[in-house]
Amino acid sequence: MTTTLTFLGHSAFALEHEGARILIDPFLTGNPLAEAAGLSADDQHADAIVLTHGHDDHIGDTVAIAKRTGATVFCAFEVAEYLHELGVEKTEPGNPGGRIEAAWGWIAFTQAFHSSSSNGRYLGQPMGAVVRLGGKTIYHCGDTALFSDMKLLGEIYRPDIALIPIGDRFTMGPELATRAAEMIAAPLVVPMHYKTFGVLRQDAAGFVPQGVTVREMAAGETLKLD
Repeated sequence: MTTTLTFLGHSAFALEHEGARILIDPFLTGNPLAEAAGLSADDQHADAIVLTHGHDDHIGDTVAIAKRTGATVFCAFEVAEYLHELGVEKTEPGNPGGRIEAAWGWIAFTQAFHSSSSNGRYLGQPMGAVVRLGGKTIYHCGDTALFSDMKLLGEIYRPDIALIPIGDRFTMGPELATRAAEMIAAPLVVPMHYKTFGVLRQDAAGFVPQGVTVREMAAGETLKLD
């Protein structure tokens, strides 16, 4: 059975394979791209939720979805403690460099260069996440600046697809994201974290990595990872 990737807007994605559904950074409420596409947190089911860091545009609707569905949340230790206080029961905390096994595959957290907090509360180290599902490896870079170990991460995990922020100001812009895509060297890359808000880049112009295929996705669009 094919593994699918659905873009939910901003940095939010859903991965599915043989009945398993994993959400990454499920920010839908207040996400203009998701709302314009008619996507609602109330419609999202999940077996697992992966969080890259604690900013509100990444934790998003995690609490509501996890409480309703019973999904396990994979995240930094500090984020897990925060979610427990908000009533989320099932978490799997981790840190960069570690791997967490699951019934449907595994998650390995990577470093990312950013920040992580909510309402002034420190929520641990920001991270990227490598997800293995249905024989496919997906590298969600999280919010990050460019760093040279992206090349090493590409060599270690050999992702089939990389999800790379290009929006500038808070993450890489298109030019640095181009270098990141070339270092990771996944055959397919999807730009994210752009055109959601006015302070971010509104298009992918300048994101032109060599040797990889760039696929821009609209919110609600699904891609088969054959």
